[in-house]
Amino acid sequence: MSGSGAHYRNYWRLQLRTWMRYSRSCAGVSREGNSMDIEELQTFVEVADAGGITTAARRLGVSKSIVSRRLARLETELGVQLLARTTRGAALTEAGIAFREHAARVVAEIETAKAVILPNGDLKGRLRVSVPLSVGPTEFAPVLAQLAKRHPHLHIHASYSDRFVDLIAEGFDCAIRVGYLQDSNLIARRVGPFYGKLVASPDYVATHGEPQTPQELSAHEALMQGTETWQFSDGDRVVSVQPQGRFKADNGSALVPAALAGIGIAWLPDCLVDHHVASGALLPILKGFPPPAAGIYVVRPPGQFPTPKVRVLTDLLIEHFGTA
Repeated sequence: MSGSGAHYRNYWRLQLRTWMRYSRSCAGVSREGNSMDIEELQTFVEVADAGGITTAARRLGVSKSIVSRRLARLETELGVQLLARTTRGAALTEAGIAFREHAARVVAEIETAKAVILPNGDLKGRLRVSVPLSVGPTEFAPVLAQLAKRHPHLHIHASYSDRFVDLIAEGFDCAIRVGYLQDSNLIARRVGPFYGKLVASPDYVATHGEPQTPQELSAHEALMQGTETWQFSDGDRVVSVQPQGRFKADNGSALVPAALAGIGIAWLPDCLVDHHVASGALLPILKGFPPPAAGIYVVRPPGQFPTPKVRVLTDLLIEHFGTA
């Protein structure tokens, strides 16, 4: 290890000992210890946030036995039980609750410091990200490829699905999501706008007519990804409609052929239908009531400190899509 690297390691060992003494005082523990490993702290934070050893092991990319050993060493060093193991997972003890915030802060600060001292702010480790399947391969895969090119030591594992994955239970660092974000306990950062439009084929319009208001959609066949709400701008108002239809698919790209075949009316992203509109194969519907701009979001599990990997991905997406 170089002199600067040794200095860096010694500095953070001192910080760990300081946090350890502070946490003991918060938890009423008087035992003195030596030093803690950053991997033990990171493992504890992962288990605390995930609620169990199995999920934490998946997120960290190690075996459950390694996670258990790290937790045991940390609790031995502190002289206090941080987690109460149960058949359903792991729950924080009172001491664990007091220690978790400080441990997360140290882990986040060390990750940030590592990013600073690496050449050109390079990143290491693994980034697991969930990406929507309908538009992800065309819109977001190039961004992830650029992220990998800029950071050759970063391992990127992207999972493409239109299903809303459970970030914590399934071990994802973050997800890229598009649309109108639902309320949740996740932390979301809007990185840009996302536009779509209502379309139908000329054959459908010739057979069924064209709705003139959002309310008239109730008399038409809708192509949907599930039970959803369509929104439209009516001046300063936003009008919501619950469409109905017999054709559903859990992937937006799969609805395009159905729209082209004249089965119904679809709300689809511009990137999937603009070339069909330009060719005349699809017609824009309800042009006087455009859908309000949706958003592109980076969503991460709750916690005060985003990792450098997620922060760099977020910045790169903003660079590509803007914040309008």
